[in-house]
Amino acid sequence: MNREEQITLIEELQNSLPMDKIRPAIDEYSELMTKYNCAIKEVRTKFEVLNDELSIRNQRNPIHAIYSRIKTPKSIINKLERKKLDFTLENIQNEVKDVAGIRIICDFIDDIYEIADMILKQDDIKLIDYKDYIREPKTNGYRSYHMIIEIPVFFSQGREDLKVEVQLRTIAMDFWASLEHEIKYKKDLSEDLIDAVSSQLLECADTISHMDLQMQDIKDKIYPRYPKKE
Repeated sequence: MNREEQITLIEELQNSLPMDKIRPAIDEYSELMTKYNCAIKEVRTKFEVLNDELSIRNQRNPIHAIYSRIKTPKSIINKLERKKLDFTLENIQNEVKDVAGIRIICDFIDDIYEIADMILKQDDIKLIDYKDYIREPKTNGYRSYHMIIEIPVFFSQGREDLKVEVQLRTIAMDFWASLEHEIKYKKDLSEDLIDAVSSQLLECADTISHMDLQMQDIKDKIYPRYPKKE
C-alpha cells in the first residue's frame, strides 16, 4: 500500500478499533491483499499459457494484453458501506468479489468467448458468477464480458480459495471504457454537459460495436479454418 492508502485505512479502522488494535489489523489486511495478489498471478499465468498455446495452434495470439489490479482500501470501504457492512476481513472476503481483478484485452469478439470457455474447463477453476455485457450492453453503452471465478492458492499454512474478477474485452471496447471512466469521474462537469457527453458516448459505443463486428467478419475471412463460434 502507498501512504495515501495507509492513511485511508487507518482513518477507517479508528472508527471501530482501539489504537492498540489498528496496527495488527493493518498487518492482517496487508496479508490478505498479498494473498489476492497471488491469486492474480495464478489466473494471469493460466491466460498466458492459453495465449502461448493458441498462438501455435491458430497461428495468432488471441490475447492482445493482460492487466491486473487490487482494489484500493477506499474502493473496498465504499463498496462495504453501500452494502451497509462493517469493514472486516471476513466481509471483504465474502462480500467484495472483485478485490482482485484481471482485464483481458482480445483482438476479436469470438476470442473472448473462446478464452472464457477454455478457462472455465480447467478443473481448479470454479465459476461464481458472470455477466455478458457484450450481448446485453449496459444502458450507457458499456460492453464487456465479466466473470467472478474462484481459484485455489497454496500457501505455507495450506490452501485458500480466492475470488478473482475477470473482464474480457476487445481493444475497441477497452478504449471506450477507459475514456468513459475518465470522463465519468471528472469532478468539474455540469449536469448539462454530462448529459450531452453521455449521449455522444452512447453513439460512440454503437459505432465501436459495429466496427468490432466488421473486424470479426474480416478475421473470419482471413482465418477460415477457425470459424466464428455461435
